[in-house]
Amino acid sequence: MVKSKQQQNIILIGPMGAGKSSVGKYIATQLGMEFYDTDEEIEKRTGVSISWIFDIEGPEGFSKREENLVKELVGLSNIVLATGGGTIVSPYCRDLLRENGKMIYLKVSLELQQTRTINESRRPLLQVPDREKVLIQLQEEREHLYEALADFCVLTDKRGIPAVGNDILNWLRERPS
Repeated sequence: MVKSKQQQNIILIGPMGAGKSSVGKYIATQLGMEFYDTDEEIEKRTGVSISWIFDIEGPEGFSKREENLVKELVGLSNIVLATGGGTIVSPYCRDLLRENGKMIYLKVSLELQQTRTINESRRPLLQVPDREKVLIQLQEEREHLYEALADFCVLTDKRGIPAVGNDILNWLRERPS
């Protein structure tokens, strides 16, 4: 189901630690829209952590849950959706997101991403001895997908939430409906 431009959602994509949740909440507040975070929604609905789902169901089980949730959420109107870093790996999710919203890519340097995720226990992919290697690998695998999907890209390094959010809000205002 493709929405009219007035009903289109704002979808934030990018790697973990880019600021999708924080910026998404800011944008939603400024625009009076509902905010959803796919990872938070999955945890809320299952009552368990993402790590637990990965441990029990594996990445495939988590991905299936994520696909079902994305399908449900993009059916809503006028929402800001912060996706998980790997949501765009699924061709099904890519199609759903592209058809149902304006895609904003929050880009972050590897150095800042490492700093922002250093104490994260919620991210199963980073529960390894060499986190930097994993982040580099994920960047190599996913960056081209983020760039291909993005209607607009914002670098988040050394910038506060309002600055990044206001760049997005200005872009949305300047964009013809």
